[in-house]
This record gives sequence, structure tokens and C-alpha cells, in this order.
Amino acid sequence: MTEAPVLYSFRRCPYAMRARWALLQAGVIVQWREVALKAKPAEMLARSPKGTVPVLVLVDGTVIDESLAVMEWALAQADPCDWRRQNCAEDQRQIQELIACNDGAFKHHLDRFKYTDRYPGESKQEHDQAGLAILRGWSDRIQTCGGWLLDGRCSLADAALWPFVRQWRNADPEAFDGDESLAPLRQWLERFLADPLFERLMQRADPWDSGGLQPHFPADAVAVPADQPLFHLALTEDWHAAQGEGVYEISTRGLAVDQVGFMHLSWQEQVAATYEKFYADAGAVMLLTIDPKALTAPLRADAIPSGELFPHLYGLLPLTAVTAACPYPATES
Repeated sequence: MTEAPVLYSFRRCPYAMRARWALLQAGVIVQWREVALKAKPAEMLARSPKGTVPVLVLVDGTVIDESLAVMEWALAQADPCDWRRQNCAEDQRQIQELIACNDGAFKHHLDRFKYTDRYPGESKQEHDQAGLAILRGWSDRIQTCGGWLLDGRCSLADAALWPFVRQWRNADPEAFDGDESLAPLRQWLERFLADPLFERLMQRADPWDSGGLQPHFPADAVAVPADQPLFHLALTEDWHAAQGEGVYEISTRGLAVDQVGFMHLSWQEQVAATYEKFYADAGAVMLLTIDPKALTAPLRADAIPSGELFPHLYGLLPLTAVTAACPYPATES
């Protein structure tokens, strides 16, 4: 793969988990350096002496060693589902407030509830009750807001908080699962745990060594070559509707990019099978030919359940990147 940022991470750390979750969402591929916490690589400590994960080292040498900053960097590359709520200052304020509560008061109680032996003189019961009060407030909010913390769809707050809620549950699953007041929160957490991205998030790797394998994250993805065209099947009516907008925003038949999280693309040899599976009964269809060098949003080839890799565009398709748009299948003259 071409040169990519380097990510120092630890699989189960909730801070590292939320950073990797944002990288998955943004379509980014990074060089993956899994860290053994008792033997942190000298290369990581040279970049970030505080010695905590995640640490992201950009291609230009810039070091980002706070998890929220890694998330923000990733979403600046692509935020296809608008997790940051870019056009709503009030939503942004609420996102910041929720994350501050999680990273401050809730994390304080979580540590002392889960690892009481590390904090002599602290009462596990007191921190249990204080943490539960916060969780119940989030649960009520989720119930009111249509299943998410903000407005009925996932936001940066949801993405930043769920690994810590998971950690709380793991500390006492029976109590968490048996608390009826947490039912909306449990359903919310299960959405993340049942998401196919969760398995990709929690892929395993041996501790990194400069002389060993050099994996990338996500491990089941590859970079998309820029020297061969990409293709997208579009309903003719959707393609015509895009002409006045300057961008095409349909990911696949009937679903927009902000619903799916990326735009489905194909390599030439995949077009016919995609058409037969999804578009054969769709009526008038166009085949768009796309120049990958004209795209600015991240491209990443991700594996579908069968294991086959398909190119995905993690953003909208500018019409200027479309070099041809022809009826498909081609009509015989």
C-alpha cells in the first residue's frame, strides 16, 4: 500500500477503540502498531513521551496523541454520516457536553468501580451508584431521542461514549443487563456490538516489532489503486437529478451515502454481477465511469461477507470525476 499514517493502538483500550472506530467510519487505512502496554515501543515513546494510546503519526510527521483529536482528524478526512453535525452549533455544543461528562466524571467513577484495588480508600459501591446515575441519565436521553444520544441518528457523542459504556458493562454484566432503567442504553450499546464494523474494530494483532510483520488497519481492507477506473451503477433518474447539484449522493439502489456510510463502487470485472444482483429489475440504469485521481474523499476497498473486496468512496461523488455515463447494459445498434 502507499505511505499511510502510523497508528499505535491497544485493542481493548476504550480510547484507542473510539479512535479506530472513527478511522473505520472515515474510510482511512493506517499502518497498525499494536502496543504491549508493559513493553511500549521506543518508537512510540519518542513520538509521544506520555506513553498512552492511541498515537497517530501522520505522513508529514505530525503527532496526534489524544483519542478525540484522532477522531476529529479522521472525520476531517471524511464524515459521510455527519457525526460532527457540521451545520448545527447547538448539536455541537451537546456533543461536547456529553463527551466531557464521559471523559471526566464517568471515567472517574468507571476506573474506581472497575479497578477499586488500584485506589486505596475508595468505595466501590459509591462509585457504582455515581456511575449508574450518569448511565441512567444517558439511557433516558436515548429513550427520548429515538435511540441515540442526540437526534435519532448516530453522532460523534455516540461514537465516543460507547466503548466506555461497554467497559462498564464488562465489569458487572449481570447487574448491567438486569437493570430495567438501562434498557434503552443496552439496546443502544447492542447496536454497536452487533454492527459488522465491531468485528473489524476488534481484529487481533501481535505486539508490533520493527522486524516483524507490518500490518495495516483495518486488516481486511486494501488501498484502491489510482491507475484504473472505477464504476458505479446508478438509476437514470438519480443520475439526472444530480446534474443540478454538482455531486451524486446515492450509495446504492434506494440508499444515500449518509445512510450507508460510503458509496458502493466496482471494478470493471465486478459490474455485471452487481447489475444482476441489484439492478436487473430496476428499469433504466446508467454506468458511471469514475477517475479515482479526481476524487478527494478517501477510497478504501473493503471485504463483503463473502470475502470479495469492493472499492468504496467515503463521501459524495463529484460529477467532475465522472468521465462517462452510459446506459447499462449497452444497447445494441
